Amino acid sequence: MPREPSPPVPPQSQLCLGRVRHARLRPRAHAFSYGMFYLRLPLRSLGAHDFPASLISRNGANVLSFRDSDHGDGATPLLDWIDGLLHQHGVTDAGGEIWLQTMPRLCGYVFNPVSFWFCHRPDGALRAVVCDVRNTFGERHLYLLEQGGAIAYGSELRAKKIFHVSPFCKVEGQYRFRFLRNQDKDSERHLARVDYDDLDGPILQTSLSGAAQPLRDGVIAWALLRYPLMTFGVMARIHWQALRLWLRRVPFFSKPHPPQEKVSR
Repeated sequence: MPREPSPPVPPQSQLCLGRVRHARLRPRAHAFSYGMFYLRLPLRSLGAHDFPASLISRNGANVLSFRDSDHGDGATPLLDWIDGLLHQHGVTDAGGEIWLQTMPRLCGYVFNPVSFWFCHRPDGALRAVVCDVRNTFGERHLYLLEQGGAIAYGSELRAKKIFHVSPFCKVEGQYRFRFLRNQDKDSERHLARVDYDDLDGPILQTSLSGAAQPLRDGVIAWALLRYPLMTFGVMARIHWQALRLWLRRVPFFSKPHPPQEKVSR
């Protein structure tokens, strides 16, 4: 008799070793690139469980940690929060896997400039992306990217910029997003590209890329050896690059009031 097909293997939490790149095109050319690591968590498959590794904990103290309260509204269970947000904005068919891409806490500390929620349909197609953006003033805004149906990897998605991030950019113009995934039997790579155009055209080009590996102690130990102070370095590098721009006399813009709406598209 023919064998019954094996049940699909549920997706596993991942740690991605990668690189962030940033290039300013004007009024002064300025670029930098840093190595880093980040998490990709399949929230529906993960449920309320902890991670299968001893060097990282969920909602507990450890070398690396992930706190549910750092995301969503800080109180509602993460799946309830993201499903509610999507439904509130007319996205009712994202019942597939929800991948949260974010940085972990290192020795209790983290600053996430942007986290991505990749929301899929039950058939596996990407349906929406929520970009959770935070600035160094403790403010936060969500950009909801969706186009009424499946999103093809590599396609361009746009959102009007309404949230202050850098004092060297006005709050005007638009973001252009592209997300790519390259997967085969031996590897999985991800790329998130975010370019910013002000009213005069392209001004910033940024990207975050990484190679995904199962979240295991050996992978975590290797990442910590390569980037032992990564989360502390994020904030330090933000201020260092800001100082370099200021010394080069790039125009500085005061912070406006944050937008009243928490979600825009």
